[in-house]
Amino acid sequence: MPRNSSSRRRRPERPRAPPPIPRGYPTIVPYLAVRDGVAAMEFYAKAFGAKELVRQLTPDGKLIHGRLKIGNSILMLSDVFPGASVAAPSSVGTTTVTLHLYSKNVDSVWDRAVAAGARVTMPLENQYWGERYGHLLDPFGHHWSLAMRVKMSRAELEAKRREAETAFARGEHPAREPPFSDA
Repeated sequence: MPRNSSSRRRRPERPRAPPPIPRGYPTIVPYLAVRDGVAAMEFYAKAFGAKELVRQLTPDGKLIHGRLKIGNSILMLSDVFPGASVAAPSSVGTTTVTLHLYSKNVDSVWDRAVAAGARVTMPLENQYWGERYGHLLDPFGHHWSLAMRVKMSRAELEAKRREAETAFARGEHPAREPPFSDA
């Protein structure tokens, strides 16, 4: 005689473990320490089109944790709190990290970032490795390089390479090496 499905014993449901990496997140996510985290989130929205995902504040308005999405990347940030093991670049005068942002329209992103308050530290120009590339310093002390690949003739690439080599020989640092090369 067949059993009625209602008479079957159901196993208790066990909670499913979440995926070890949240869906939509890359393996490496930059986490910035800043002074005035709320203003930083607003700057990154204006400058780079960041979409706010999370904003957790203390009762007095300090940013405990912020999460933004820029293009297909995640950026996290928070204010620096007493006793923290990190410091905001603005408090130490520099940072050892540059955030590199690729864009399909780098000139538009560049103009928007400068209008929002970023300072140009290296002009946006075509470079000898085949990218339109430049450096900015955001108002919170973080360095950004912006780029997009561009079509350049061999002659233009060679002229840019010679120009960069000459500048390096004079002790100038006209452009950083590309972040990677797949050429």
